[in-house]
Amino acid sequence: MASTAKFRNLDALDAKGKRVLLRADLNVPMRDGAVSDLTRIERLAPTIRELADKGGRVIVVSHFDRPKGKRVPEMSLAPVAKSLEATLGHPVHFADDCVGPVAEAAVAALKDGEVLVLENTRYHAGEEANDPEMSKALASLADVYVNDAFSAAHRAHASTEGVARHLPAHAGRLMEAELNALTLALEDPERPVGAVIGGAKISTKLDLIGNILSKVDVLIIGGAMANTFLAAQGVSVGKSLQEPGMHDTARQILADAKARGCEIILPVDAVCASEFKAHAATTTVGIDQVPADQMILDAGPKTVELLKEKLAGLKTLVWNGPLGAFEIEPFDAATNALAQEAGRLTQAGRLRSVAGGGDTVSALRHAGAADQMSYVSTAGGAFLEWLEGKTLPGILALDALRGIIAPV
Repeated sequence: MASTAKFRNLDALDAKGKRVLLRADLNVPMRDGAVSDLTRIERLAPTIRELADKGGRVIVVSHFDRPKGKRVPEMSLAPVAKSLEATLGHPVHFADDCVGPVAEAAVAALKDGEVLVLENTRYHAGEEANDPEMSKALASLADVYVNDAFSAAHRAHASTEGVARHLPAHAGRLMEAELNALTLALEDPERPVGAVIGGAKISTKLDLIGNILSKVDVLIIGGAMANTFLAAQGVSVGKSLQEPGMHDTARQILADAKARGCEIILPVDAVCASEFKAHAATTTVGIDQVPADQMILDAGPKTVELLKEKLAGLKTLVWNGPLGAFEIEPFDAATNALAQEAGRLTQAGRLRSVAGGGDTVSALRHAGAADQMSYVSTAGGAFLEWLEGKTLPGILALDALRGIIAPV
């Protein structure tokens, strides 16, 4: 992907002979002491390979889980370093601390082109406190800083924000890809632009919806969140999950959207059941015919056809959240169908699609469509905060990004 945002990437870095402190996100899923999902490691690998190939001495730092400033053996990055070594296909050294004598000795022993992983930054309370002394200690290990952890960029921690104040700072290839994808999706998109926003509660996505209303032409609302919008308009949703206290807010959002010329699309039919379990007996009804003793658990087939028609008219799509309770069959049908259609349009060159958020990534993988989208962000909280229009400390701290690239 060509670079569209104005920031200093690896093209501007002569890494040969330099100690490069690379902030990565190695906070990966584990099972029985081994990495169970290599996605984040595989996405990080190109940056590490490039820096090593250029002759850099690559020092990888990352947090892992929440040890809260203490050493918790099962939260060590040692097994993650082994998985990184297997992915890269060449040796990766490991140091049992990220600052202090142990880290300093490990860095001093590095040769050009070698890779070192330092122990969990959150073993030190100074990491999450963004302690200036820890920032300086990390910076003292290196000549240059590269941030490739967009997923941690919403946190002002010592290894994401503080250290960038002391070293020349660059965006890694994964960071670059994330920023470019988001820029093309909402800052400088090809129109019409649509968004799929799903999830359980309006209250958790108020900032996102408020910010995105002025950015998109079509807003598709799914999941239990849609129930609240329906109920706010007097539609009986039976025993469905919804937020009665948010009805006024839902009505205000609908009014704001109308004033801005943004079309909001809600389900026109629903798949209902009396219990939430796999292969439960279901009823498919018009949205105004939901049985009083049942709950809406997925959008119905007429809604899917309507949404497919809307997708066909879009040039750009941002997706965050499923349309139904996709974790359990048969309530994954609507999400699967729309995800597959978005993937098909993307592969046909008719749609630029950017998706992110934990449930979204899982839903797209479940539908077999994740690899068909233009870009799928694994950043979670950082992706959401960007969509909400918030400034991300880890981005702002990068010298070349300061005052140039900002959230939409």
